[in-house]
Amino acid sequence: MTPSRSEFLTVRGLRTHVRHWGRAGAPKLFMSHGWMDMSASFQFVVDSLAGDWHVIANDWRGFGLSERAHSDTYWFPDYVADLDALLAHYAPEEAVNLLGHSMGGNVVSMFAGVRPERVSKLINLEGIGLMGARPEQAPGRMAKWLDELRMPPAMRAYASLEEVAGRLRKTNPRLPAERAHFLAEHWSARNEAGEYEILGDPAHKMPGPLLYHLDEMIAMWKRISAPVLWIEAAQTDMWRWMGPQDEMRAEVDRRLGHMAQVEAHIVADAGHMVHHDQPAVLARLIEQFLAK
Repeated sequence: MTPSRSEFLTVRGLRTHVRHWGRAGAPKLFMSHGWMDMSASFQFVVDSLAGDWHVIANDWRGFGLSERAHSDTYWFPDYVADLDALLAHYAPEEAVNLLGHSMGGNVVSMFAGVRPERVSKLINLEGIGLMGARPEQAPGRMAKWLDELRMPPAMRAYASLEEVAGRLRKTNPRLPAERAHFLAEHWSARNEAGEYEILGDPAHKMPGPLLYHLDEMIAMWKRISAPVLWIEAAQTDMWRWMGPQDEMRAEVDRRLGHMAQVEAHIVADAGHMVHHDQPAVLARLIEQFLAK
């Protein structure tokens, strides 16, 4: 297993954990994890990379070992601003290779449209947005948020790391036991009662009061100038938050069509956590793409 090293930075007032693999001075590849995940999630892909890379992966605010936001709601633009600050620290004078999974894929794609000159290559693992909202949904969304503020969400605790690993394998039956145990060790920590709690702020479960504006996202995607590698899993369940699969399959392609240069691949025998299910296949696709 490729060893990693941890670093902590203050990013926009929050203590932020950054994980590094590989040699300092090697070509940089920045990786951004998804919702309720953490930087160590990319370990299996890093282990499968053949080249000499300096992989840099942060824990987003309120996830993993990064500090929580001390707020009842997380705002999506903060992730983009945190990424901007991290890149200014680690790569202030260069265009970078960015990879993001799910929520992280949405973050890096937004950033690539807002600061196109800062991105050399973009790799998006199933981060293509949500269902577009309608203005008439705004009152109900605001009301739901206000109601949920009165009953803040909580995370359940687990008696052992084996239970945490079992929870991961229940969500993803393809996950081998040894990978599940590794992830459990990084995904959770023991609390004062001796139980294991997920390293994610429960406030991330709050939906927030703002609607998803697809037209604004498309405006950002249209400004992406970097070549894009789109990775989709053959057995993905991303339709859970996008909409019915028979309708959204064509919608995904339509959205990708707003990006100027897209190379798309569907990875067989993989679900949404494609970096866990097929890390070797994914690593090969990444390196082939970056070599072009």
